[in-house]
Amino acid sequence: MTVPDAERQRRWRLVLGGGDADGLASGPGEGTQISLSPLDRRMDDALSGLYDADTSSRRAGLGASAPKVARWLADLREFFPTDVVRVMQGDAIQRLNLQQLLFEPEMLEGIEPDVNLVGTLLSLRGVMPDKAKDAARAVVRRVVDDLTRRLEEPTRAAVTGSLNRAQRNFRPRPAEIDWDRTIRANLKNYLPDRNTVIPERLIGMGRKRRALRDIVLCLDQSGSMASSVVYAGVFGAVLASLPAVSTRVVVFDTEVVDLSEHLDDPVDVLYGIQLGGGTDINRALAYCQGVIQNPEQTILVLISDLYEGGNQREMLARARALKDSGVNVVALLALSDDGAPSYDHGVAREYASMGIPAFACTPDHFPGLMAAAIRGDDVSTWAGEQGLVVRGGAAG
Repeated sequence: MTVPDAERQRRWRLVLGGGDADGLASGPGEGTQISLSPLDRRMDDALSGLYDADTSSRRAGLGASAPKVARWLADLREFFPTDVVRVMQGDAIQRLNLQQLLFEPEMLEGIEPDVNLVGTLLSLRGVMPDKAKDAARAVVRRVVDDLTRRLEEPTRAAVTGSLNRAQRNFRPRPAEIDWDRTIRANLKNYLPDRNTVIPERLIGMGRKRRALRDIVLCLDQSGSMASSVVYAGVFGAVLASLPAVSTRVVVFDTEVVDLSEHLDDPVDVLYGIQLGGGTDINRALAYCQGVIQNPEQTILVLISDLYEGGNQREMLARARALKDSGVNVVALLALSDDGAPSYDHGVAREYASMGIPAFACTPDHFPGLMAAAIRGDDVSTWAGEQGLVVRGGAAG
């Protein structure tokens, strides 16, 4: 479909902003001749407030008025789709130094929430005025509830299905025989004259334990991992709701904090995280090593970019010790939709040499990752099959 010249010029006018050098003027010194409707001019004003601002002052454009910003945000939601609004909000925070405006309840109530905004709010909450804290928590709650609706059922289905397969016992003791499954599996051996099924294969229910798998999520809370931490907090709460697994969430910078007692509410988990600061992976792994009671039944997911600020040699030795003890260790370089992560390639290669896969994945891949780990599949192979890039080793 051909776009008329007038419409094409209108679109270019909105994109370029109507400056003297935008190439739309009919002659030298005459300025642009493209007229805008009142609705287009409102859209142009919304764009100009952000992208025509004097970023050298870092305070131009929208100014410091929360009501003005609230109106600007309302215009954005009227004129642009949600995903575009989120991009423009991120641009505004970076270009116009709007962190201070995030502290205004009026602005927070009107903002389009997303994972990155939650990371920003969590990192700034220590200096946030009391009047804005309730509004900020409400924003975090909205994002967490949305993520939980999106991620809970896939996680529950993947993990439960894998646990059912993992616990099946084909050499059961008499008291452990699952007669329903055993009969179904051996119906081909039915003898009509004797009205009997000959069971060539016995299927057991597995020996009872308090939890069939122990899962430890160890989260690097440095500022670069903000969106990964938000997703991991939600996943931790979802996993904790499954009775067949025992879930622990540990966060660290140069200190280590165990947030497992807060897993009934992912918002409480996120508010227990202090984004920013240094990184001591060795100290975090030492803590995890101390709380793991059943190594061969434990999955440890280290979510970190692997930039170690502590003792790297000792950290690598501790990771190897965990792996050698039977713990299924996985290093996630990122758990987000943010694209290719920055990470320490040298440490990733060292992990790969120990048989510890290191790769980034999106939140949509995480349930499948946990299912593969619970089944005892080779996680590097699983990641390659999903098109994920395993760093420092097996796959490209």
